[in-house]
Formats: sequence, structure tokens, C-alpha cells
Amino acid sequence: MFETLTEKLSHTLRNLRGVGKLTEDNISDALGEVRKALLSADVHFKTAREFVDEVKQACLGQEVLKSVSPGQQVVKIINDELVKLLGEGSTQLKDDKPLRVMMVGLHGAGKTTTSAKLAKRMAKDGRKPMLVACDVYRPAAIDQLEILAKNENFPCYLDRTEKNVPKIARSGWEESKNNGTDLVIFDTAGRLQIDDDLVQELEDIKKQISPHEILLVADAALGQEAVNVAKTFHERLNLTGIVLTKMDGDARGGAALSMKKVTGAPIKFMGVGEKIDEFEVFHPDRLASRILGMGDVVSLVEKAQEHLDEEESMRMAEKMLKAEFDFEDFLSQMRQMKKMGSMGSIAKMMPGMGNIQVGDKEEKALERHEAIILSMTKEERRLPRILAGSRRKRIADGSGVQIRDVNQLIKQFSQMQKMMKKMKGGKMKQMMNALGGGGGGMPDLGDMDPKQLAKLAKQFK
Repeated sequence: MFETLTEKLSHTLRNLRGVGKLTEDNISDALGEVRKALLSADVHFKTAREFVDEVKQACLGQEVLKSVSPGQQVVKIINDELVKLLGEGSTQLKDDKPLRVMMVGLHGAGKTTTSAKLAKRMAKDGRKPMLVACDVYRPAAIDQLEILAKNENFPCYLDRTEKNVPKIARSGWEESKNNGTDLVIFDTAGRLQIDDDLVQELEDIKKQISPHEILLVADAALGQEAVNVAKTFHERLNLTGIVLTKMDGDARGGAALSMKKVTGAPIKFMGVGEKIDEFEVFHPDRLASRILGMGDVVSLVEKAQEHLDEEESMRMAEKMLKAEFDFEDFLSQMRQMKKMGSMGSIAKMMPGMGNIQVGDKEEKALERHEAIILSMTKEERRLPRILAGSRRKRIADGSGVQIRDVNQLIKQFSQMQKMMKKMKGGKMKQMMNALGGGGGGMPDLGDMDPKQLAKLAKQFK
């Protein structure tokens, strides 16, 4: 999501940063490129036009034109306006207890899965959720919600015999009063397109349960059609928020930049994967940074704190500094990192890496490394030096790879161990200078092959 938009905006902003003097002409040229980038990402044409007009008005102020670094100032203005477009302010749900949340949207947007994801997310914050199955039309919709709830040990109200959906919703609310839940999520039916019957039923449900929150679950791949969908639901139901699904897909992302502008309802959550815990609170400033190629370090740190074992990480760091890191430790670290998500999703949160494509090839390489290590005995993992030819062949056969794959992993691991020994010798600062080329920066170590690492290691013998 957003890769094309990020690439085009990043190119335009790179050109702007080097501008020493701003004029109305060069601002107009740059913003023309920004407008094209937004339109190519399926942002609604009115939203794109208004966004560019607002940026231009802010850029032509005297304080910007006379700025010490006018190009950088324009980049900041674009970032600020993008945050406004995505929605400023709080994206949290209301604090009412019990809180009633009604999920609405078109068929195929992922309402049922999103209902369970929201329940899991709120449970982490101390809520006691309950799910209510209000979709009696889609085959297996009730079964799907029941299974999702059972997997997470959430109570789920359903009635397979009743066809009066508002009545089911009301009964679910009454049931929630008896089991100590303080969050009730109503999974409603959708249609392939908006029709009067659908919206009327939703209005009837709303009358029965008086929800505190009405969230529109929308596929981020909707493009410009998202505007019409969001507008219709908002006019009839008065939406309180939006949940964008399939944000991990390859769609152009215009929905995210259009819905908030049209409805005024904030985007509150986004689904970033198929797993039930791949669901995030929406932060406009963080997404704006990602779109502009600036990364999202805050979300990366939060994800690490949530998924990584702090004591285990400290133990690993200590072993690395003592040059005692072995394949057992490497396997443990790989498994911890996998908890955070795919390499691609992590890369997008790192500054300057938004355009780097981390695909199946890199993911499969990690899986191959894990299979190789799992084919080793515990002794071999702890003492890699005993991995002679016969052992390597057995490991290759056991993991379903070629011997050259085993040799390559062992060689890279050996180079890493040599680097650690140099760190142990108190030459960390020299190594950092060498890695950064003397400029204080750090290169992408992923671009270094074993020969480069070996050459670097020899400098510190």
C-alpha cells in the first residue's frame, strides 16, 4: 500500500529540498507533481485539488519564501497538510462502559474478521469484549464469528433461528448485561453495493441498541468509489469512525486519503495483515511520515516492545558483546523478529526504506536459514566449528536445501562472529567509523556480501 505514492512524492520532495529560493512558479511545478501523484494513487480529484491549494497557500507566505531553508520548509508544510488530510486529533474509541460498537460496510470489506480483531485489540487495553452475530444473510458468517470468538475465548451471542436482525442485536445487548462484558461489538451484514434495504436495516439496529460508535469497515483498495460509499453511510448513520482493511495489499491507497475529508469521521484503526493481531490504531502523523518516506520509528519501537522479550534481548546483547553468540541464539532472535511481522512491514517503518522492496525472496531466505539451523544438533548449534563436510551434507539433506546454502550461512555466521570479537576488543568506535565511511552514518549492512565483511574484519585484527 502507498508504494507508488511514496516513490513519486519522495522524488518530488528530494527536488524541493535542494531549492534555495522559492518562487510561485517552482512551487506550482512541484505541487503539480504532487497532485499527479495523489490522482495516480486513486485519491478523489476534489480531495487532491483542495490539498494542493491548501499547501500552495501556506507555501506562498512570506515566512516560507524568506526561510533559511525554504525547500525543507515546504516539505514540512506538505507533511503537516497530509496529517490534516488523514485526520488530526484523537482516534481512540469512547470510554463508555459498556461500550456498544456497530460495525458496518459493504460485503467483502472484512467486517467479521475486523470485529474479532477489534475485540482482541481492546482486550489488550483491559476491556472485556463480547461479539454479537447480526449477519444472517451471508453463508457461514455466524459460524465464522463464532470460531473467531472461540479461538480468543470471547463470549459470542448468536441466534441461528431468528431472522429479525434488530431483535438479535437487542437480545445480544441484553445478554451482555449478564456476563460482565464492558464492550459489545455488533457484526452486521453487508451487500455488494449500497441499497435501501441494507441501510434501513442498519438504521433499525441503531434504534434498538443506541451504539456509542458506528465504524465503517472499508477496503483500502476501493479507490475513488470509497468516497461515495463513505458519504452514503455517513449521511444515513452518522459514522463516528472508519476502519481501513487490507492496508498490507498492493492497492494504491487513495481511500485512506479521501474518506476522512468527505465524511469528517476519523480513521480509527487499520488492518495490516490477515492474522487477528495484525491490527493497529491509526495515527495520522505516523502514516504521513510513511507516505513521505520518512519511516515510522515510533510504531516500530511499540511493535518491538509488544512482541520482543526484553530479558531475552538483553541476554542476547550481552552474549554478542562477549562474542559468545551461537546458532541457538541466532534461531531465538529470528523467531522473536518473526513475531513482529514480515520483513517488508518492518522495513516500511524504517526511515529511508519505504521504497525498498522486501518480498518473497528475502522471506524465503529467512525460512531457509531457520530450516538449516533446525536440522543441526544442539551441539552443532553451540559449536559451529565442528560442522565439517559430512555434517553439512546431513544438514542440507535434512533441511531440503543445497550444501552451498549451508556453506553460505555458516560462512556469514563466521564473519559475524569475527566482527563480534573485534567489538569485544574495545574497537567498537573504530568499526562504526569504518562502517559509516568516516561520516558518522551507517550503510545498509544488507548490501554487504561476506567478502566485504571479511575485508572489514581484517582491519581490526
